[in-house]
Order: sequence, then structure tokens, then C-alpha cells
Amino acid sequence: MELRQLKYFLKAKELLNFTEAAMALNISQSTLSQQIKQLEEELSVPLFNRIGKRIKLTEAGELFSEYALQSINRANEGLLLLRDLKNLNTGKIAIGVIYSMRILFAKILIEFASQYPNIKIQVVFGTTKDLLERLNLHHFDFILTFHEELREPHLKYQTLLKANMVLVTAKNSSLAQKTNISLNEVAGLPLALPFSGSNSIQFFEESFGQKNLVPNVCMEINDIPTLFEIVKTGHWHTILSETSVNDPDVVGIPIDGKHMRRTIMIISLREAYEKKAVTKFYEMLAKI
Repeated sequence: MELRQLKYFLKAKELLNFTEAAMALNISQSTLSQQIKQLEEELSVPLFNRIGKRIKLTEAGELFSEYALQSINRANEGLLLLRDLKNLNTGKIAIGVIYSMRILFAKILIEFASQYPNIKIQVVFGTTKDLLERLNLHHFDFILTFHEELREPHLKYQTLLKANMVLVTAKNSSLAQKTNISLNEVAGLPLALPFSGSNSIQFFEESFGQKNLVPNVCMEINDIPTLFEIVKTGHWHTILSETSVNDPDVVGIPIDGKHMRRTIMIISLREAYEKKAVTKFYEMLAKI
């Protein structure tokens, strides 16, 4: 059963004349008659009584007309909804973001939500591992994360920015004036690090290991604002991406080494349909 057949049927019901209905629809009478006949055959019941050149609805036709009209109306509503979706007047996007991107991401989120207030946005912060798992389950339209590992063919990768890894210390710390610091120096400092599930910490464990260094990790915390509070005491330091550092009472000191600069990527499912709202969000992220 096709929508056009329902439209033909409803016009014939309205005018009770195949010739006039065909003219109103700008089709031939034979086409109209043929399509309604096919509809009746599919339904296995006549919709019209044909008496000479006159037609009259059967009881079945009268009952069916209510549902045919509902179908046409619902299809039209669906068309309007898709137009709204295309024009960014409705819709929803879900985004996964690593914790270290929350400051930069918040700026883009505010800009996007202000420009497209009718788009519902769901944001989930997490570790790279958790976000990738949920992306593979189609929970997100895309995620923002560090990713240096082998790329998987079913995923689409777009480079967003490069970020230095820094030692974060109190603004009044004796280290605060340093323009850079070696990994050897960092290993000897009392450290409060992000929780061990963090992709950043896995990265640093490998970096320390390559130099046979054992860092002095005193505590692990899975909340960056809390880490800042610990660092501001002056007794501990932490290691984060420079994109995380925005507290006026702490400073980030770049860590020496060509591998201390990491890539933040936009990752999505390669074969998934890309919503227009997602495309617009990408355009705004490109401004970072």
C-alpha cells in the first residue's frame, strides 16, 4: 500500500467521481482507477460501488477512509518533522567527552546551545576506554578523546587539536616560575594523579616506564577540580593536559620530551548517518 494510493482514494471519496478526482490530482482517469483497483485488491475488499459513471463508498470504504486520512496526516507530520530536523529546529545529539576537555568543550557547548536552542544535547564525561565502549554500543554520535593506539577500521577519526602534557603546581610553588620540567624531576615529586582508569595516566605510566622511572604517586582522584584543590595546598602536584588547566591558583609547566604532546580526536562510527546537528557541532569545534 502506497501513500499515493491513499491520496487518490481520499480524493475520489471527496468528489465521488473518478474523472473529477483525476483532474484534481492532475493524472489520467485510467491511472486513478488502476491505483484504486490495486488498493482494493491488496485490501481484499471493494472501497467503492461503481454504478455506471457514478461511484459510492462501500461500508468498508467509509471505515477505511478514517485510517487512510490518519496515515496521510501522520506522513505529513513526519515530513514537517524531518524539515525541522534539517533546519536544526529539533533533534538530539549525544556526545562523550574526556575530563581534560571539559573546559574547552564547555565553551563550544554554550555557543552551540545558544545558536540552536531547540536541539537537545546529552553530554557524558568519562575515560577514553569507557567512552569508546559506549560509542561502539551506539550511545554517542561522537566522542572527544586522546587516541594514539592503532585505529580501528569501523571508526572515523578526525584530529581536533594537539595538547601539551604539563605538571600542574600551585601558583606560589617554588616550581611555578619554571618554563619547562624534565620527566626525571617530575618522578621525584609527590603526585596526586587522575584515577588510574584515565587514558592520560596510562600514557604517563608508559612514559615513566620507558625511562625506568618510578613516580611518587601519593593519591589518585577521578575529579579534576578536587585535584586542583589538592595541588593548591603546595604539598602535591599533578599531571594533566594543558587543556584542563584554568584555575587561577595553579600553573601548568610543560614537560620535556617529544612524546609529551598528545592528539585529541573526534571519533565516530564510520558507517553511522551523520546528523546535520552533528556536522554543525564539528564546525564549531574546528574553531578551537
